[in-house]
Amino acid sequence: MTRVERHLSAVLQLLARYRLEPITVLPGDTIPGSYWGESEAGLIGNRIYFRPDTPLHSVLHEACHFICMDDARRTQLERDAGGDYDEENAVCYLQILLAGELAEMDSQQMCRDMDAWGYTFRLGSASAWFERDAQDARQWLLAHRIIDESGRSTGTCRSR
Repeated sequence: MTRVERHLSAVLQLLARYRLEPITVLPGDTIPGSYWGESEAGLIGNRIYFRPDTPLHSVLHEACHFICMDDARRTQLERDAGGDYDEENAVCYLQILLAGELAEMDSQQMCRDMDAWGYTFRLGSASAWFERDAQDARQWLLAHRIIDESGRSTGTCRSR
């Protein structure tokens, strides 16, 4: 059983908070809106597509793109979330935070999964970056009211 399958109920609740509509794709079928293809999650509008073999980090990463983009980009969204360097860092930071909200998952496991997939960070690992070098990403999320001062998600998407 994959992490997405083990955490499906919690993931669906998390996605619902952000008005994301989960669409499960049959095993082996092409995932609509996937930037990377293969088993990676896809985004079209407020719909997030994934298969049972889609890595949990991919579902959370694409969900975080939706959360972090502004309303104008969100309404035009199909496959490529766009955004700049600062927003991409905020997406990765939020992905790690949200993993900690899933039962039987934690931020350290998310960091290991991100490292295994090939995310690259200035300090050599997702965990080192998150713990020691991601203050700019945290500030970005605070400025857009996606997290609060205590570092917890607010359950809201960026509006502008």
